[in-house]
Amino acid sequence: MDNLPIIDLAPMLNDEPGGLERVATEIGEAARTIGFFYVRNHGVDEGLIDALYALAVEFFALPLEEKEKLSIAKVGNNRGYAGVGTESLDPEKLTDAKEAFNVGRDPEAGEEDDDSQVSRGRNQWPDVPGFRDVASEYYAAVRRLSEQLHRAFALDLGVPPDYFAPYVDRPMATLRMLHYPPHPGRFDGTRYGAGAHTDYGNLTLLSQCEVGGLEVRTRAGDWISAPPVPGTFVCNIGDCLMRWSNDTYVSNPHRVVNRSGTERYSIAFFFDPNPDALVECLPSCISEDRPALYPPITAGDHLLERLDATYAHRKSAG
Repeated sequence: MDNLPIIDLAPMLNDEPGGLERVATEIGEAARTIGFFYVRNHGVDEGLIDALYALAVEFFALPLEEKEKLSIAKVGNNRGYAGVGTESLDPEKLTDAKEAFNVGRDPEAGEEDDDSQVSRGRNQWPDVPGFRDVASEYYAAVRRLSEQLHRAFALDLGVPPDYFAPYVDRPMATLRMLHYPPHPGRFDGTRYGAGAHTDYGNLTLLSQCEVGGLEVRTRAGDWISAPPVPGTFVCNIGDCLMRWSNDTYVSNPHRVVNRSGTERYSIAFFFDPNPDALVECLPSCISEDRPALYPPITAGDHLLERLDATYAHRKSAG
């Protein structure tokens, strides 16, 4: 597979007869083979996406000392700013040539304002007019889309469409705005914008600016480009959903290198289940020939294991 499939979500999102079934089949095929696909007609307003990009550019242009006032080390719970060279997604390479700002889910009605739990607590916001409102609106929109995609996952994996709903209604979801400076000098393979890695949760929705750089490893071990496609998100399966599906779905490595000679920006949304969701291999994905490959684990413990393995001080997810 040299090109990632582009899946039209309109039949599912518009409740067309048989629409959910058709979309689920297409997603299931992509999730089993490469774990990556584009989605179009996704329902997220393009004007909202453009507005968030503009605010991200404004934030990353702030002086470093202003950005570091909101560093993840100070804010905690995977929220705030991560500077260039503070993360290493591939420990065999030099630190990542990127900076990022993370937004998490604020406590909701009836939920304790408890920042002692993984990825739970309140956000702190930069002094950029409109940033909080636009980021919050975008977060809500891609959260709704992620919930809809779980209906397709469920149907394809042989469980009722609403199966995942109680496991993702208080998700450990992170909105991450990313800036990749032009790669310094000749690219020699020792330092990437984001080193090769798999994502930790159930799914990721990625918006890319017009500058390319995302590369995906196929099951055969080859690296292929996943260039920006106007009007789409790149969606990929994460480790948690791969585990839930008993490796029916695949979470494939990917990386970013900014060879463009100009600034690269992207907006990623990492959708992890509720921290107390019990992730255990679905019975529909278990058989005599394919026994359960993983013991049960809570999604919170799974995320902590992955964060601890990647960052010495549990700074951020990528």
